[in-house]
Parts: sequence; structure tokens; C-alpha cells
Amino acid sequence: MSLQQSLDSYVKEQGLEDKLAEALNTLLVEKPTNAAGRLAEILSKHSATQAKSQRSLSLPKQVAAKGGVAAWNEAFPELRQLNRMISMMCMATTVEKALEEVRSLMTLGHNLWSYAYMRMLYNKQPDIYYGALLASPSELLPVVYTPTVGEACQKFGKLPFFPRGCYVSIKNKGQIKKVLEEYAQAELTRGPDGKFLCDCIVFSDGGRILGLGDLAAWGMGIPIGKLDLYTVCAGVNPYRTVPVIIDAGCFDSSGNTDKLEIRDHHLYTGEKINRVTHTSPENTVVNSAYYGAGNMIDEFMSAATDLFGRSCLLQFEDFNSNDAFPLLATYRNKFLSYNDDIQGTASVAVAALMGAIKLRNPSESALIPALRQERFLFHGAGSANIGGAMLLINEAGVPASQVFLTNSRGLIWKSSDGSKGSFRNDEQKGVAQVGEPTYDSKDLVSLITNLKPTCLIGAVGRDPGCFDQKIIEKLVEVNPGRRPVVFALSNPKTQAEITAADAYKWSNGAVIYGSGTKMGPSEVNGKTRDSGQVNNFYIFPGMSYGAQKCAAKSIPESLFMVAAQAVANSLSSDDMAKDRVVPHPDRIRDVSLDVATAVVVECQSKGLATKNLGSGAAQVKDALKTAMWVPGKGALDNL
Repeated sequence: MSLQQSLDSYVKEQGLEDKLAEALNTLLVEKPTNAAGRLAEILSKHSATQAKSQRSLSLPKQVAAKGGVAAWNEAFPELRQLNRMISMMCMATTVEKALEEVRSLMTLGHNLWSYAYMRMLYNKQPDIYYGALLASPSELLPVVYTPTVGEACQKFGKLPFFPRGCYVSIKNKGQIKKVLEEYAQAELTRGPDGKFLCDCIVFSDGGRILGLGDLAAWGMGIPIGKLDLYTVCAGVNPYRTVPVIIDAGCFDSSGNTDKLEIRDHHLYTGEKINRVTHTSPENTVVNSAYYGAGNMIDEFMSAATDLFGRSCLLQFEDFNSNDAFPLLATYRNKFLSYNDDIQGTASVAVAALMGAIKLRNPSESALIPALRQERFLFHGAGSANIGGAMLLINEAGVPASQVFLTNSRGLIWKSSDGSKGSFRNDEQKGVAQVGEPTYDSKDLVSLITNLKPTCLIGAVGRDPGCFDQKIIEKLVEVNPGRRPVVFALSNPKTQAEITAADAYKWSNGAVIYGSGTKMGPSEVNGKTRDSGQVNNFYIFPGMSYGAQKCAAKSIPESLFMVAAQAVANSLSSDDMAKDRVVPHPDRIRDVSLDVATAVVVECQSKGLATKNLGSGAAQVKDALKTAMWVPGKGALDNL
């Protein structure tokens, strides 16, 4: 069938108005170059307009029950008024005006209003939204992502609801492909071959949002924020991404850190049911819906690949650690997939550790061998710290005897035969030291005295301020003539193990500091230090962009070490002067391009790439840079 015949058939089938049909025919005649692609894009937009008003399966269940997005926002007086207020604040039609409007809200000193403004801006003018983020990433990324996104998720349902985001309910098990297809009809574009265009999906069940616990459907702010960072940092086309919440229920207020009423709140959008759990063979509590034949995760990932192709990247995000590790192990080679909480966090921590080595010795080029000279104490045994420890041991070759982790029982240890110890699961057992400590290993000062770590990495999530003055002073004492490293990686800022100001003050400027949330500059002995934010956005956007563009078969651990090196090697002279362990976020696109290039080169050399982007790093980098999305490009650009 010819393109003209296809057009005629579609117009008749869809009942398009004569003027639209005439316009499409004109397009074919006057603009034959890529006419098929542009025609597909126009027809897809028309189809999506119709589909938006018909969504039900892919909306959160309470929103669907009210009749959809507009009906939900009108059903509650508080949402109705907020929606109107925020809409009236958001009148920008240019990037400059958007920056002016959001900056005026930021002067209030509390960025939740600014977050709400930016969500409204995306809903009205997505290209202007991304233009504003790209114009000032260091200023606006903290608004749309950490640290603001934590509070935004805690109050997600109290803000106006917008169409972006696909919700996959446990009650739709068995028809998940239909859920994804409905969302795709409403929000995605089709390519010239008629298939939906989706390059990347970030999916979460909201079970462990930052350090805040189970926020379930309200956790949609995280997949949305992650994908925005994909676009801003690495140039991923936002019109070819899908943020997803797997809605398997929600625990009551005991399931989140601040004991907030979420599931039973009258504005909760998701399934108002409790999570169903069971005890795994490893004696951990896991979500029952994610295991066994035909489980939700398997069905979801299979459906996404069927719809969008094998090269669509599927990123796990903010699953409870008990689920995160086994799910990653099960699916990492079956799909193009990884878990950012485990692997991305591990990679950026290692990147920052290599950055710290460069701060100590700017001429150091052999960063991986230099890591093997350090001793690492990871405080907290969540997915972030375990991932970091495993990456150091398995990929950097750091001796396991130099890598220590703690849990609530103190130092994680095991007997020589592994039959007993202080570990709680197989992942902790895998990084446990052999032999029971003979000192009080629950006391950090005692731990530091006996282990003499050169690097102290905190990712506890629930013990803010736990790196107190005694601990910092002891760390300096056991590292005479050497600057020890202190990372406070817990998010949001209220959960940080120590602030930059206290770390510098209590060590008299001796420590090299990094944090999960940006802390701001500090004056240390007359010199300004602007400590780096050790955040995953230095890793996952470039990792995903590179892996997707070369259509990698899988994402092995070696790629995360390659990515970490790329970040450390991106430090500038200004970064070094300001004592940053990672580059300034205003250079994030350059850093992400370096990461993506390193990932593609490694994939090509290891036979993992199914699409070749060039014969060397320079050609690969040029190809990736050319394909980066910027505002104004359509969904079909750079196919």
C-alpha cells in the first residue's frame, strides 16, 4: 500500500476533518523529505489527543474512579484552588520568562512552590520547561529533583494531578501490556513503521523513596525527576520516555519514616490496599507480587519490550532493598536493565572516591590502582553502600579485607564457614568480614580506632547527624599526614550523616567531603570550599543514553567502573581548587557525554553493542553529541 493510500485509509478510519486531511496531503506534496516520518508524527499527535481523554487503565485507580485528571482536580476544593493558583502563576511563553517566574518563587526560600510551578510549566510548555532547566541546571535541578523531590513525593497527592506518568496496578495483572499500550496511545509518538517510540522507562513501586520509606503511588515524582535528568544531563529525548509506578499497594503510616498518613489519605491516588509480603528463602520480607511464575515485574518488563523493542532501557528505581537485589539479579541479563540505587549510587560513590584521590594528588592518573591503597568503612548496609562495596571489590580489585560495612548490629561479619554472623541477608553476607570483632563494633569511634579507615561513607538513611565531632576527630587522628574522606550520602538533606560545615570545622579543614544533597560553600581557613554533590545524576543519564544508543545487550558491572572513571577524569582545575570530588553540575552535559562515550566504547570493545557508533572514542562522542535532544527537536529526530 502506498503512503497516499495509507493516508486515505487512516483518514477514513479515524473520521478526520477535511481540513486536516488536506493539510496532511499538502505535507506529502510540499515537503517530501522525511514525509513519512513527519506524517506519522502528526497522525500520532492527533491520535494521542483523542487517547488522552480516554485513559483509565494507566491512571492511578482513585483518579480513574473520579473520571480522569480534570475530574480529580475539580473533585476536591483544595486541589481545584491550587490548580488555578499555580496555573495563574505559570504564564511563561519563553524560557526567559519562565526563569523569571520560577526565580521569584525561589526567593521564598522553600522550593515546594517552585516544584509545583515547574510541574505546571511542563504540563503547559514542555519545551520551555526543558529550556529553562538547560539554561541553569545547577539552579533548577535542585528544584525538580533532590532535595525538593523528597518533600514533593510526601505531598504528591496534595498537589494538582497531571497526566504524565503511567500507573500499573496490581489489579491489572494479566493485562499490563494493555496498560502500557493505553499510555503509549495517549503520550507517545509512533515511528514511520507504526511502532511506538520509547527509548527509556524508569519504574518504581515507591517502596523506598530516598530515605523516606514507602510512599507508593505518591512516589511518581521520582521516575518523573529521573527522566528529566536523563534529558537535561544527557540529551535523552523526553518525548520518548515513560515514568512508571508499579502500584502493588502501600503500607500504613508505619511504613514511612515520618509516619505520614499516605495510603489512607483522602487525596491518595493509588490502590488503597496493603502490600502483600512473604518471607523469602533468604529470610527477608519481600513483596509477593514480584516473585513466581507470571509475577508483575516479569509481566511488566516483557510487555514493555514487546511494545517498545529490546533496546528500550528499563531502569529499576527506589524498590526496597530486599526486593532490589534479587530482582536485579533475575532480570539484568534478560532485559536491558539496571538498578540505579544499587549500581548508579555505587558508581558515583566510586567516582567521587577517585575524585578525592585526585584532590590529594592532582597528578595521579592510575586511579583504580590508587583505590587499592585505601581502607573503606561504609556505615549503613542498604543497597547504595553494598553496591559501592561490591564495585570496589569486584571491579576495582580492592582487597575484601580493606572494605568494611555496618548494619544495626555493628560491623558485618561472618564465621569462616559462613554459618553464623551479623549479616541479615545474602547481600550483606557477601561483603562481610571473616571473624567476629573483639571490640564494640556498634560504636563508630571504636570501629574507626580499630579499622583505621581512610574513607568513611555514610548512607544510613535514618540516622541524621550520626557522624559527630568525636568521630571526625578520631578519623583525622588515625590518618596522620593524610586527608581522610567523609561522604554523607543520605537524602534528603535532613537525613545527612554530617553537614559540610561541621565536617570542615571538626577536622580543621583536613577532610575531603562530599554529600548526597548539595550543602553550599564553606569558608575554611580563609579559603572557599564548594563540596561536590555525590549524586547519581553524574552516572545514570550518561549510562542510559550510551547503553540505549548502542542498543547494548546488557549492562554489566564493568560499565559502572568505566562510567566512574569518566566522571573522575572530568574534574576541571576549578573543581580541584574548590575541593569538589565531582564536577560542577553546570558542566553536567559535558560530563554525561564523557560517560556515555566511555560506556559505548566499552560496549563495542566487549561485543555488547548491537549498533556501532564509530571506530574510536572521538567518532563515538561526535555521534552521541549530534543525537542529543534539545528543545525544539521532535520525537522523530535522530531516529
